[in-house]
Amino acid sequence: MNQEEKLDYLINTLCQEDAQYRHMAVPNSEKRRIFRSLMNIRMPKPISQDFLRIQDEYLKEENLSKGIVNIDDIPTVKEQYQSGVKYADRISIWQGDITRLAASAIVNAANSKMLGCFIPCHRCIDNAIHSAAGIELREECAALMNAQGHDEPTGSAKITKGYNLPASYVIHTVGPIVYNTLTHQNREMLKSCYRSCLELADRHNLESIAFCCISTGEFHFPNDIAARIAVDTVTEELERNKISRVIFNVFKDEDRRIYENILA
Repeated sequence: MNQEEKLDYLINTLCQEDAQYRHMAVPNSEKRRIFRSLMNIRMPKPISQDFLRIQDEYLKEENLSKGIVNIDDIPTVKEQYQSGVKYADRISIWQGDITRLAASAIVNAANSKMLGCFIPCHRCIDNAIHSAAGIELREECAALMNAQGHDEPTGSAKITKGYNLPASYVIHTVGPIVYNTLTHQNREMLKSCYRSCLELADRHNLESIAFCCISTGEFHFPNDIAARIAVDTVTEELERNKISRVIFNVFKDEDRRIYENILA
């Protein structure tokens, strides 16, 4: 099968799972969006090994076409900005799509259900990571949450495989949601997110980790304060953590400027 044939097979299989989608029209120009949407709305449940094999082949090729970024090709802030901040030789800033990074682990800003985003093609990082990884990621998350028996607490983290992502692992953390006023508890919970992720990375002997801007955006944490907390917590943790590289992944120009002002 070529990529288009694989895509047709994947869409057809997912449509057949649900009677309301079995006769859905699928325009050629919308196939990729429809496939992602069907993945996004699908609850964790068994599916054939043939589907998983073809899905994995398809997603690996799609992810490869976006361009994989190796950590060794990203300069540290010491190299890039001649920064004199603490651990400048172990910290980087990189702007772009986190699903392209071939880090040991990338960090996902998850919600307390820890199952990914169910809104079709939503522009959150949770949706992007699950869509690029494949449906196996939601399956593993569901197994973890079923074993736990309750929602994931704010400030904690879980680790899963990366499946079709270039990253070997995904570390999912639940950041605080800011309602109206930023509180002391919000700040402490965000610190806990970064500590929990780094502790998991250290426990699994990971060499590199890429952090998204946890709790900003959908969870309304002020970007500048969140970045300062992120940098302060990471540099504090690096005193006792073996990880060799921490990447602050930013997507917006605003966040890049904020991290550069702190680290450069």
